Amino acid sequence: MTTQPTSVSILREFCPLYYLLNAIPAKVQRGFRSVLVYLTALDSSSDFLAVGSSIGMLYLSCRRVAQMNKYSVEGKCEAITAVKLLSCFDDLVAAGTASGRVVVFQLVSPLPGRNKQLRRFNVVGHHKGSITSLTWSANGMKLFSGDDKGRVVLSALDLDQGVCQSVLLLEESSGVVQMEYRHQVLLVSTQQRSVLYCTQKQELLQLGTKPRKRTGRFGACFLPALCKQSDLLVYAARPGLRLWRSNVRGEVEDTQLLKSFFDKQIPQFQLFPRPGPVGAYRPADRQLGLLSCFLREGWILSWNEYSIYVFDCLHE
Repeated sequence: MTTQPTSVSILREFCPLYYLLNAIPAKVQRGFRSVLVYLTALDSSSDFLAVGSSIGMLYLSCRRVAQMNKYSVEGKCEAITAVKLLSCFDDLVAAGTASGRVVVFQLVSPLPGRNKQLRRFNVVGHHKGSITSLTWSANGMKLFSGDDKGRVVLSALDLDQGVCQSVLLLEESSGVVQMEYRHQVLLVSTQQRSVLYCTQKQELLQLGTKPRKRTGRFGACFLPALCKQSDLLVYAARPGLRLWRSNVRGEVEDTQLLKSFFDKQIPQFQLFPRPGPVGAYRPADRQLGLLSCFLREGWILSWNEYSIYVFDCLHE
C-alpha cells in the first residue's frame, strides 16, 4: 500500500527574538506625550542585528555578547526608513531617514588595531525624498543610497582621514526599490525598471528592452560566488510572478514563470505558536517583491508587505 506524499516544511523558525524585542521600548516619553515606537527597518549580519525605528533611534544588537546599543540620528525626530550593515576591517552601519538624511556609524571594536571611538558621518542635501535602499561596496569605501524620488547618491568614505564626500550619481524617473553593488557595477531596481550602472565606465544599461508595463516594488539582485564583472548575472522580479535572469549587459537570458508553483501544495514556513489571534491580509493578486539569493544555489528569497516566498529555481 502506497502513501501519498505530504507537504514537508523545509524552513522553520529557529528562535523567537523575544530578547531583541524586549530590549526595545514599546513607548517613549516626548515632553508630555507618550509616543509609540514602531520598528521600521531591519538588516542583519553574522555579528549584528540592526533595527530602525519611527523615533529616529537605531537599535544595534551584537550577537556575540547579546548586548543592545542604541544610536540616535540626532536633529529632528524622524523615522529611519533603511539600514545597512557591513563588516570589513571595521564594522559599519548606515541609516537613512524619511527626510532623505543618511548617517553612517563606524562602530567601536575591542580587537587590537581596530576603531576605538564611535565616529559618525552625515550625508545631507542630496536626497529629496525618503531613503528606500542602501548598499555598500565590499571594502566599506563606498556607500550608495537611493530614495523614493529616484535619486541615487554615491558617498565615498575615507575612514583614515575621517572624511565623507557625496555626489549625485543617478536620477531615475521613479522611486528606487532595491540596490546592490558588485565588481564596480551598481544594480538599481526602481518602480518602473531595473538598470545596471558601471561606475568605472559611467555607463547605464537597462534590463530588457522596455520598462515594465506595471509599476511596483519589484526588486533585483546579483547571483553570488561570481569572480569577475563579465560573469555577473542578475535575477529581476517582474509583474505576474515572473523572474528574469539577465547578464551584465542587461540582456535577458531566461524568464521563469512562477505562477504554476502556486497551483501545487506549497510547504509553509514552520513557525512557533503565537499568543492571540493569528492572520494577515492576503491579496488576491500575488506578486514578487524584493529579491535576495538565499541559503543554497538556485534559491531565491522574495518578500513584500504581505508575503515571504522562497523559490528553488533549479529544481522548480
